[in-house]
Amino acid sequence: MKNANNKLRLLKRLIIIPSLILATQMINSCSDDFLDQPAYDAADTESVFADLVTADIFVQGCYRSLVPTEMYYQLGAGDTVIHSSEDGSTNNSKYNICNYQYDAYTPNTVTGIYAAMYASIERTNIAISRLGQMPASEKRDALLAEVKAIRAYCYYNLIRVYGDVPAIWTQLLELDPNDPNTLYPKRASRDEIYDRIIADLQESVNAMPSLGQPGFPTTERLTKPGVNALLARIALYAAGYSLRWPLNSSTPGTMSRRPDNARVQQLYQIADNAAAAVINGGGHSLMQASGGKSGFENLWFNFCRRNLSAVNNEIIWQIAQYGQNTNSAFGVYAHPGTRGGTYGSRKALQFVLPTYYLSFAPGDTRRDVSCTSYSIYFLNNGNAGDTFVDVGTTFSCIMPGKFRISWCVEPQAADARNLNIPLIRYADVLLMYAETQNYLNGGPTAQGIAALMQVRNRAGIGSMPVPSGQAAFEQALVQERKWEFAGEFNLRTDLIRMNKLESEINATRQAMKNLSDKTGAYANTPAIRLYKFHKNAQVYGDPFLAVTYINITDPAQIATVSAIPTNSANYAAYQTTLKSIALANGQTSTTDDKWYPVNMFQAYTSTFNANARRTVGFSTGAVNTLQIGNIIYTKPTGSAENGGTYPNWIQGGGDGLFYGFVPNKTELLPFAAQSAGHPMVDNPNLTQLPGY
Repeated sequence: MKNANNKLRLLKRLIIIPSLILATQMINSCSDDFLDQPAYDAADTESVFADLVTADIFVQGCYRSLVPTEMYYQLGAGDTVIHSSEDGSTNNSKYNICNYQYDAYTPNTVTGIYAAMYASIERTNIAISRLGQMPASEKRDALLAEVKAIRAYCYYNLIRVYGDVPAIWTQLLELDPNDPNTLYPKRASRDEIYDRIIADLQESVNAMPSLGQPGFPTTERLTKPGVNALLARIALYAAGYSLRWPLNSSTPGTMSRRPDNARVQQLYQIADNAAAAVINGGGHSLMQASGGKSGFENLWFNFCRRNLSAVNNEIIWQIAQYGQNTNSAFGVYAHPGTRGGTYGSRKALQFVLPTYYLSFAPGDTRRDVSCTSYSIYFLNNGNAGDTFVDVGTTFSCIMPGKFRISWCVEPQAADARNLNIPLIRYADVLLMYAETQNYLNGGPTAQGIAALMQVRNRAGIGSMPVPSGQAAFEQALVQERKWEFAGEFNLRTDLIRMNKLESEINATRQAMKNLSDKTGAYANTPAIRLYKFHKNAQVYGDPFLAVTYINITDPAQIATVSAIPTNSANYAAYQTTLKSIALANGQTSTTDDKWYPVNMFQAYTSTFNANARRTVGFSTGAVNTLQIGNIIYTKPTGSAENGGTYPNWIQGGGDGLFYGFVPNKTELLPFAAQSAGHPMVDNPNLTQLPGY
């Protein structure tokens, strides 16, 4: 008993004290007054919850670690949109996980989410217990509602990654230390957990403050619309598909909904009501075009600039990440890559599948925001005074663009980008509402179509036909979510809950083969792109969006463009020729403008592409390098360009796209069991995901 109590006390100190210290530096990170608040070193909860001021600080500390690095660095890929691009080989943990090749006994699994979520759950359980003992008041009730919503988000993260997980609703020190279930809880039914947290959200949402009330100047804290949006999302996950197997057994699982259909219907109605409450509340809207930027570009440029007042209407909930101790690595992993100069050297560790890049309808303003076909590099050696370039890339190195370094405010350190983490946007609420309306009514309704059209109109594709049938409308929503939410690390599990992961993986595999072979929908995809040479401004807040390019399709022009001189004495004449071709394609040039061709199906490092970049000034040392993991940009996309076979990142030798995916197994991750500190090693009462 003494050892058990000592262990509980140790856990208490490890959980409580960081929560308080970090809280003073996190929420309302744009407020100088908040940053001036003192750090606390209380060793117990009695002093913390002696009054509502310190209780408030503790609740704010509960937001910490809600989005561990693994949520976006590992599980942010593998969604048929974003893919991993590490250095070395295609046998590293990040690349394996994005291709669904993981197990419990190697580094190829997710290890940190489990611990981070349960640490947060313990903090919320402490807060719920102690707040419940304080006198009821509007402020007390609001804090209680807020911390229950934070706990709900933790369980949502756990279930969508691991399936059935232990359910812990009471702080450790209130549990019996002699009960083996206290420190070694078994898996509990996800349906029971979902029902509990959904009831919590329903009961407490009306106690939540609205945006703009004292203590809630930004959406870095949950508000009433934020909790309603979270309720809608969790209800859809609870009603949706997941990999299910008999609880605490090793019986193989299958993808299915919960067995009680009446509850499924009820959950869809809960999600519908919650989404409608946000929409009808009038406090949120989609950011629209202004200042020469499309609405979508305007949103993400202002987000990266930390103009929180400008994005609060659309980003309903975001995690604050500003400060020496609270700056996440989020903005370091998902960006176009940059080498040297003002922005320092940051490799892009994720890339965008070219079939996704090519999937956008003409005029969709989201493509060049979500995807960048350029990276920031230098012409010579990167020393002071060198010229930095937004250099055009090939199909095998299209990179994420929503969180680009050049849009950010100047960081406090090279590995800190000051980027908040977006969790729920108003666009998500609109598409969830379109989904619930479609499901509940056996097909799209006028209200559901109107919600979808808000998203499409903002993107510039309002003329796209809207399917009339239930299944077709649902599939349109799947695609719309992919266009809208690339790089926001929810698509992978959204596809699972909609039972679309396997079909989307198979479709993407085939599409990538078709693109590689230039057949089917990609039979006429231009191979030669003429990029306009563009210098990078090397200043934070540079609004630059995309490199101007021309797809060259005329055979005579292709032949002329492809006759790249290898003698620098002929570069000037070549540039004159390229300018004339650009003009013939509707692009004028100034005296100083330059153009260079790229074969999009070849590797960035191919002889053709390297020689083309030399004509605009790239030196030998810089001509063949990008700041992206080299397992991708050094590879071609085309099969003809790869000697008649598919490149291994598309198919082949255990390296092909989604090579580890096994239906009814890899939709969920196993509990890690490699060493101490992992769930299956530390908890003898846990059962493993079947198949591992």
